[in-house]
Amino acid sequence: MKTFKELYLAGEIEFEAIDDYVMEWGNSEDERTLAQYLGLNADEEDAWVSDSEEAMKELLDRQKK
Repeated sequence: MKTFKELYLAGEIEFEAIDDYVMEWGNSEDERTLAQYLGLNADEEDAWVSDSEEAMKELLDRQKK
């Protein structure tokens, strides 16, 4: 199964879908951290936690195909 990041970078989903992924993770028995579940690296996770969702989106947008 592709992660949020993989799908977003491929243009298959909108960024706002992250909320659905966070909710799915919260309701699942998945052992991974939220960042792992979403497919985020440490820099992306740090931007999200320390700065904002917009800061993380900017990092991801720089990687879009």
